[in-house]
This record gives sequence, C-alpha cells and structure tokens, in this order.
Amino acid sequence: MDELVVLKLGGGLITEKSELCTLKPGVINKLAKLISKLTGSGYRIILVHGAGSFGHLKAKKWNLHEGYIEGFKPDDNDEFSKQSEVVESVRNDMMLLNERVVNSLQSFGIQTKSFPPHEWATGVGRNFSGNISIFENNDEYIPVTFGDVVNCNDGTVFGILSGDDICYRIATEMGANHMIFAMGGAPGLMTKPPSMPDSKLIRIWSGDMEFDGEHVSNIDVTGGIYLKLDCAKLIALEVPNVWIVDGEQPTRILEAILSGDTIGTKIIT
Repeated sequence: MDELVVLKLGGGLITEKSELCTLKPGVINKLAKLISKLTGSGYRIILVHGAGSFGHLKAKKWNLHEGYIEGFKPDDNDEFSKQSEVVESVRNDMMLLNERVVNSLQSFGIQTKSFPPHEWATGVGRNFSGNISIFENNDEYIPVTFGDVVNCNDGTVFGILSGDDICYRIATEMGANHMIFAMGGAPGLMTKPPSMPDSKLIRIWSGDMEFDGEHVSNIDVTGGIYLKLDCAKLIALEVPNVWIVDGEQPTRILEAILSGDTIGTKIIT
C-alpha cells in the first residue's frame, strides 16, 4: 500500500470554536487512534488541521483577515495595542494547538514533523507561494500543517492562509489518492444549516448543485463551508476519492478510504 491520504481536521472538530483556545481532547485522541490504524495499514498521511478557537476569535476581533489596517483597534480593546501583536499571539496559539495535536499522535506511536505555514508560505488563497515539496519525504513521519497567519507581499502585510487552500495545493500537486475533510457538528454537507430540523444529508455533491449553507461570519475568518466546497470540487478534478464526513465518527473516515463508501458527502466532478 502506497496510497496518499490528505486528511483535514476542521477547527470546529478539534476545538470548541466559540471558546477561546479550548480543545476537544477526546475527539483529538480518537482521531489520532484512527490515523495510527491508517499508517499501520500502509497509507501515507499528510495531516492539515484548522484553527478553531485558537485562531479565528482573535483574528476576527482584530480583522487580521483584512490585512494591515493602520491604527486599527476594536471597540472593546483587550490586552493588545496593535495588530502586529495579535499576529504573533495567534501564531503562538496555533503552535500550541499544533503541539497538542502532535502530542496526541505521538502517544499512539506516530512520528510527526510540523510545518507552520508562517515559516514556509507567503500570501493567501490557492495561489499562495510556498514549496509544497517539503511534504514529500513522509515515509518515516506524518507531516502536519495548519491554517495560519502568514506574511503577504501585496501591500496587505499579512493575511489568513486557510487550511483548505493548503489542502488543495498538497492534494493536487502531490497526487493524492484520497482527500478527506473531517468536520464537526454534521454528518457531511447538509441541504440546510445543520441546526435546522428539516436539514438532510447530501450524499453526493458536484459543483453545480445548490445548497443553503451556513457561514458563521461573527467567528470565521476564512470562508467556512463555502471555501471548503470550492476547494473540494477543484480537488475532485484530480483526486479520485474526495469526502466530507463527520470527524466525531472516525470509522467513517476509515470507511471512506478503505471502501469509498460511508455516511457522508462524496464530492464528484
């Protein structure tokens, strides 16, 4: 077995997204155990995780997704005095989240190597600059990266590079066999926001199908489900097995990879 799996763990899956820097350790450990099964079966894994409450809350409050704004301060100011301080704080928080994810993987005997995007990537969106080949040598360890605040060369000074855009580049440039987006709070893509009682699972989705999505604009600074789907449909043009599944049910990740069939949403062209 030498198939490459790019696995994205959503920020809302591994953290309490509305509570600053709050983990879901039980979920993280279940996912780490699942990843150990995949590596034990010979799959090559590249792991990308979201920011959740370790990135979005501060970034949203300080408008980091809009880049440098001279003299900007939020109405309810906190311990920071300028955006540059928040950029460093969010990066430190993301390194802490990454450390917790890596520690869980290592507790299951998985060797890892982390690649913080602010150290290797510049710019935002799918056309960001960065050497994707750093993820190639993963026979002895699992490369791990994540959404991050990165430097930009277009006058904005800095911006938010989404983990979904990173997944697009890694999956398409490295010839992945599987791209799995593991989310929290829903079994997959829904016809309406998951909180609505008449919302139903969309089992198969292509780019021309409509749905009534939910973007939590008061928290999220990347694009939520809309960005994820935009990346997923482009990935599906080159990667044969692309899924959105409930990461709180790790066996569905395993089923999607092993059999190509599970409860979730398969993305097709």
